[in-house]
Amino acid sequence: MIGNSIIKLSGVDIFQQKHLVLSNVNLHIDKNDFVWLIGQTGSGKSSLLKVIYGDLSISSGSGIACGYDLNKLGSKEIPFLRRKLGIVFQDFQLLTDRSVEQNLHFVMRATGWTDKKLIADRTLDVLEKVGLRSKLKKMPHELSGGEQQRVVIARALLNDPEIILADEPTGNLDPDTSEEIVLLLKQIGQQLGTAVIIATHDYHIIRTFPSRIIKCENSKVLEDVQIA
Repeated sequence: MIGNSIIKLSGVDIFQQKHLVLSNVNLHIDKNDFVWLIGQTGSGKSSLLKVIYGDLSISSGSGIACGYDLNKLGSKEIPFLRRKLGIVFQDFQLLTDRSVEQNLHFVMRATGWTDKKLIADRTLDVLEKVGLRSKLKKMPHELSGGEQQRVVIARALLNDPEIILADEPTGNLDPDTSEEIVLLLKQIGQQLGTAVIIATHDYHIIRTFPSRIIKCENSKVLEDVQIA
């Protein structure tokens, strides 16, 4: 890894099929960074995140994510890269027919965990971090939206990621719950040394938790912008 950089993109062009979405992207994210990613719908925020987690390949420039060379990333390496990333989506994507515990166990088995005691201990550990240890046996429909998003964050922490990528994580939540979720992500980043990138349209929450801002605009990625 280059210095403290967890993510480093240099001169990267990002395409969706043959459409150029972002050009000449230069970006660095370091350990412990807490970063807002803003921009209008269709400006390239999700495409930028997809490059970082290996869902879009890069055809020009160079990129490093969690020690992986994105220019040479093969399909066999993508699952290993993603174990170093915690991904949090707006729509939770929990398995509705399984309890909180079973949702976490499913992901752990899919990412190579086999020891039942380690699985059980890690499940309790991540639920403790998000304040949901008592909800172990609950089904998703028995949880509030905020609690479901906390389960998603717990799921993202299972493999001790170097960075959490959160794509509109408060999009389905009310303002108070949104603040709780962002505060939780901020605290986790500080406690674990995990970098956090949150893509959002919510300027109120950005003003509530001022931090570094990256903006996608006019096919460019602008680092360290200010908002009024």
